Amino acid sequence: MAAVDMSLVARSEVAAHHLMKRGNWASREPGVILVFAILGAVGILLIGLFIQKRLSARRASKV
Repeated sequence: MAAVDMSLVARSEVAAHHLMKRGNWASREPGVILVFAILGAVGILLIGLFIQKRLSARRASKV
């Protein structure tokens, strides 16, 4: 019979433990999430202003 290589078993246990122990990346890096939120809000604001400008120009051209 072939011998079981215990180093492979130990390695797979460590990998499984690491996968189960993973934490939340966003909770460890709140600054990055804050920057993404600010950039998203600014982007939505700029798109809204662009749409408002186009709509008001369309209304002005109809009158």
